[in-house]
Amino acid sequence: MDIAIFILGILMLLGLIVAHEYGHAIAARRNGVEVEEFGVGFPPRAWGKKVKGTLYSINWLPLGGFVKLKGEHDAATGKGTYGGASLLAKTKILLAGVVVNWLIAVFIFTILSLVGMPKILPNQFAVSNDTYTSAGVVRAGEITKDSPAAKAGIVVGDQLLAFNGDPIPSAKRFAEQTAGAAGQTVPLAYKRNGQINTVYVTLNKDNSGGKGYVGIGPSEQSTQRATWSAPIVGAGLTVQFTYETFKGLGTTLADLFTGKFQKAGENVAGPIGIVNIMQQSSSLGLTPVLFLIGIISLTLAVMNVLPIPALDGGRLFVTLLFRALKKPLTKEREEAIQATGFVVLMILVLVITFVDVRRFF
Repeated sequence: MDIAIFILGILMLLGLIVAHEYGHAIAARRNGVEVEEFGVGFPPRAWGKKVKGTLYSINWLPLGGFVKLKGEHDAATGKGTYGGASLLAKTKILLAGVVVNWLIAVFIFTILSLVGMPKILPNQFAVSNDTYTSAGVVRAGEITKDSPAAKAGIVVGDQLLAFNGDPIPSAKRFAEQTAGAAGQTVPLAYKRNGQINTVYVTLNKDNSGGKGYVGIGPSEQSTQRATWSAPIVGAGLTVQFTYETFKGLGTTLADLFTGKFQKAGENVAGPIGIVNIMQQSSSLGLTPVLFLIGIISLTLAVMNVLPIPALDGGRLFVTLLFRALKKPLTKEREEAIQATGFVVLMILVLVITFVDVRRFF
């Protein structure tokens, strides 16, 4: 794992949340709502400075950021309060963070389209007359414990170049090569951090237990690159991945409601899972980390548009619901609804974290 890339990835991940909150702050100011505090991290406060009526703070818990608006409850009144703003203004403020995260995804996917976007969907969006596809690169995606590869020092992320003197053009070909050399001691060439190395591995005589002959789970990834159409591809991919995210979310919910809890758990990841995936991605270089950050930013946008209390979409849904019912949304009632949603979310996070611990450790 490249420590510098991993740290950069974590900082970008935290930056996604800060950018999300800053979107709320910008929308609030433009709609006449006063921003009392914009914080990076969560209290206790480490530093703070007031600028033009807004307290900018840096806090000790590095878990993203927050924005505090004047009169944050829907029932609040008075000039400069959130509650006193129009319904249209409240909608803009609540959805601003979603828009920011979605645009960040567009920007990241545009950059990746220029340097090389991983092809993960068979029908992945591209402009046909401006698409250049590179040959697939075969890497060690997984290493079996105490396997020949592990004993030879191969690690996850190593690019597999040649096996017994023959090139490794694909993951399928690598499986055929290892099966044909069962029980033999052969050279394996690989690249790590730009340096080519060769080791000798003594393969297993059989594939009993599904551990493989050499103990490497190869991953093959081709990339697509664009030039003038990169912004179009970036936006198109964001739309396509947004659809796939909603589709995957629907599948996960269906699994939950039909009692397929283990299958549903395989499709989600909590804080531990995200850090673990970030750790694996950083060993492959900066491009996979950027791609992961883009997907996470898109996921934040999708999750925050859902009608779940305690999230932006849920808060907007509650506001619109009480408007439709023509009932007052009092401070006490709003706090009770949001608090209930927050508790449910925390329980869900704990459950997902438990699943992550079992999965990764």
